[in-house]
Amino acid sequence: MSENNKENILSVSDLSICFKTRNGSSKAVDDVSFEVARGETLAIVGESGSGKSVTCYSLLGLIPQPPGVIESGTAQFKTGAEKRDLLSSNKATLRSLLGDKIAVIFQDPMTCLNPYLTIGEQLIEPLCQHKNKTRTQARKRAIELLKEVGIDDAETRFGSYPHEFSGGMRQRVMIAMALITEPELLIADEPTTALDVTIQAQILDLLDDLKKQRNIALIFISHDLSVVANIADRVAVMRAGQIVETGETQQIFKRPQHPYTQQLLASVPSGPKPTQAFQPGPEEQPLLKVEHLKTVFEQGKSGFFAPRPAPTIAVNDVSFELRHHEILGLVGESGSGKSTLGRSVIQLIKPTSGSVQLDGQELTQLSPKQLKPLRQRMQMIFQDPYASLNPRMTVFDALAEPLLYHRIATRKNVTAQVLALMDDVGLAQADIRKYPHEFSGGQRQRIAIGRAIATKPELIIADEPVSALDVTIQAQILDLILRLVEQHNLSMLFISHDLSVVRYIADRVLVMHKGKLIESGDTETLWANPTETYTQALFAAVPQRINEK
Repeated sequence: MSENNKENILSVSDLSICFKTRNGSSKAVDDVSFEVARGETLAIVGESGSGKSVTCYSLLGLIPQPPGVIESGTAQFKTGAEKRDLLSSNKATLRSLLGDKIAVIFQDPMTCLNPYLTIGEQLIEPLCQHKNKTRTQARKRAIELLKEVGIDDAETRFGSYPHEFSGGMRQRVMIAMALITEPELLIADEPTTALDVTIQAQILDLLDDLKKQRNIALIFISHDLSVVANIADRVAVMRAGQIVETGETQQIFKRPQHPYTQQLLASVPSGPKPTQAFQPGPEEQPLLKVEHLKTVFEQGKSGFFAPRPAPTIAVNDVSFELRHHEILGLVGESGSGKSTLGRSVIQLIKPTSGSVQLDGQELTQLSPKQLKPLRQRMQMIFQDPYASLNPRMTVFDALAEPLLYHRIATRKNVTAQVLALMDDVGLAQADIRKYPHEFSGGQRQRIAIGRAIATKPELIIADEPVSALDVTIQAQILDLILRLVEQHNLSMLFISHDLSVVRYIADRVLVMHKGKLIESGDTETLWANPTETYTQALFAAVPQRINEK
């Protein structure tokens, strides 16, 4: 029985799932048991591949069988006086329950919303199908629910298509769709992972309020421990298909028992930079000087009857300096212009106007040929290493290419230099002939970092380099970056939407909003006393762990 002796709506016992492959059987879920009660939030946390999503999807018949095989277990779901085992129910029964008594909120709403149907059509369909409502009744209820989840001007937006909503608004629509039939159990699979911090806070508050108002059971799947701390009543920690620890949220965060839980909590970036903050010399010239930079994107051509769409100003009159051996954080929400600014600085995108000087040399007026020798001095680390690495190139090829291109190494000594780079970024030398798909996400990011530092650059632009990684791997990569900056005397512009990460790594911080820099300062000074309203809202929305409150 769950906390406060509430009646369990779902009780899962001894669940084991494997996937059959050409190379044999792989255990995805191993003897998992848990329960959740009405009005309670159970968070299931763990890293990618731990079995969180597979566990919950298997209860609803949403894993492909084959290759998936449910080897054992029961999942007793109680609705009213009726109790049934979800794992032994047929597809028709599960389909009926999933549309009525159980609902799911997925991580990416665009993969679940039909782009060809209006939001309204997608909302009224389950009401007509499961609740026998007329279209008029269903429309009225759908508009009420859109208002309830915070969609302004719901009557008008009822006729809008998914692409006409922002990411946060689409997630609100997904929540409305999940709640439209008034389910008793709601499963939320990483519902805020892809959202900015302020939108994330709003969605978490919304889910918590709706759970309390409707007395529903909520299973919240996440890898983000800070998010879990703010919404869960109880926490189950999963690793390699097993639940290694479970308990009330306060107990898990303040007195974790299992070594893996302790490791997870220790890996969450918190507090200021662990090494001493950079102190510039009294009259030191900056390595990078950006003045009045503006980058504008034209929006297509004018039609015969239609005027040309207004251009998008992605970067608007931005000025800043980056000193030698400094890590400068650049924060802001999606669409604020962070990545465009980084690419404009390094001349991957040609700015419309303004000045970018590297050690006093103007970059914006140089041709691609003139920029070529300067590429050795400035490099970029991208968010997704799998997309930035050539899948047909081995680690050796990926690391050797910039060395040979810039004539830093010869064919005779390139292998020795590649092996030294692998040591530098923590890759095993035995893996030198492996391809990107043979590595984990964290290892691929190490390859990308090795490739960036291969030319011994002075400036690195790091664009969300850890946002796609699990928390323990994220901590390792952040510590690697700090060590390499120190060891190689690098300067770095570190772009991120994760404020905790930026606080952990940056000496100074720039805050960007709608293409403009609105505030800047030393990291801890800015954290203690942000002056702009937007910056205050941004910092206030950062989820806090229980032991930090």
